[in-house]
Amino acid sequence: MRDVTLVMAEPPVLLVHDGTSDCPYLPGRIARTPMQFPIRELTRAEVDRRLAAGYRRQGVLLYNVECPACSACEPIRLRADTFKPNKTQRRVYRRCSETFEVEIGEPEYSDDRLALYNRHKFERGLARSDLPMTPDGYRSFLVARSCEAFEIRYRRNGVLCGIAVTDRGETSLSAVYTYYDPSYEPMSLGVFSVLTQVELCKQWGLTFMYLGLYIEGSEHMSYKATYMPHERLIGGQWRTFEKR
Repeated sequence: MRDVTLVMAEPPVLLVHDGTSDCPYLPGRIARTPMQFPIRELTRAEVDRRLAAGYRRQGVLLYNVECPACSACEPIRLRADTFKPNKTQRRVYRRCSETFEVEIGEPEYSDDRLALYNRHKFERGLARSDLPMTPDGYRSFLVARSCEAFEIRYRRNGVLCGIAVTDRGETSLSAVYTYYDPSYEPMSLGVFSVLTQVELCKQWGLTFMYLGLYIEGSEHMSYKATYMPHERLIGGQWRTFEKR
């Protein structure tokens, strides 16, 4: 049975996993991501504090990267009031705004969501095993949660094309996971999703849009640095990176 330790925080959390494993992003490296289960749902202010400290969410669990001999993972965020999309990003936003319908709702499970998620994983080369996600796995990963969250749905002519699950803090939004129909990759639906979340920050008067982890040597995580200016958490301090 897995050891569980009570950690006194606000709110208290149960430390349910604190082992090491192979890094999913950088071959040959060892990862450590302690997983915490809050004893109650986080308030918006508590979400802000954990995001500012570098925490991420997976289902009901929170985690922070604490690898023994590597510091490649850097939490990254945008300030909605200073971020300036570049020419390519502005073009993507205009084109996708004319192509896709955008709606916001509660995170939920459906067979078409699961099928789309698995297509995204396997056809884009993101799957870490040969086994597809199951209905229970999807619910555990993208429906269950320990804080306020919503999903952004992207449709074309009524057909579901993508989903972005997003957490809500008092002054921030946090991108939990985005997946989409791989046939729309040439339209940069992932970029459109980031820009849509930034626009929501502006509309709702929020300061920060958290993009997750930036990893310079990872093909699938380094793209986040193209959003400028941005801030990255390095050595416990948020540092600003301006356009070159």
